[in-house]
Amino acid sequence: MGTYIDGVIETRTAGEPWEMEVDLLDFDLGKQRDERDALFGYGGGLSVDRPLFEARGWPEDAGEEVPKQIDELSHSHSYATWAEIAAVDWDAPICDRPDWNQVAEWRPGPDGELALHDVSWVPAEVVDAAAKLFGEDLYPGEWPQGGEVRLNGTVYRPVVLTAGMIVPPDGKWGPVWASMRALAAEYGDENVRLVVWFG
Repeated sequence: MGTYIDGVIETRTAGEPWEMEVDLLDFDLGKQRDERDALFGYGGGLSVDRPLFEARGWPEDAGEEVPKQIDELSHSHSYATWAEIAAVDWDAPICDRPDWNQVAEWRPGPDGELALHDVSWVPAEVVDAAAKLFGEDLYPGEWPQGGEVRLNGTVYRPVVLTAGMIVPPDGKWGPVWASMRALAAEYGDENVRLVVWFG
């Protein structure tokens, strides 16, 4: 069970109504709790303080394919034009504090300097090492200022999440952005719009 992402990509030409160009179901986005939390502020567990396009409702001029009623299969609507999506700073924090359950993994790069390798759920061995290091069981978001755990060549640090960490350009939303970008080349950035809902 769970809530799935649904929606459409719409386009319009000058003076014409919005029309569906692509069904979002074609991208097989599934549930993606973290991604929908970061993008639309719906149903995730990340405690996102600033979702990119939170609960805007459906646009009043939406095309016929957008359900304009709230029920268990279509709720929590939101939308964004390609102009808005293209202007997003994907490296800006979307949370006001470090995440409790995820850590940044830093590893030596080719030059020997530490570089961000990944952001992941905190491994159990890191939780155990942190308890020994800090003297009590703490989630990463509770580690002392500047606190980090060094284990097996990797440095684990608390992380303040960004949209790009949750919705990377090469992730499942990449084809959605590519489709919108291509349509914007034809219709213009303000004339391509993503409309989503959940159910």
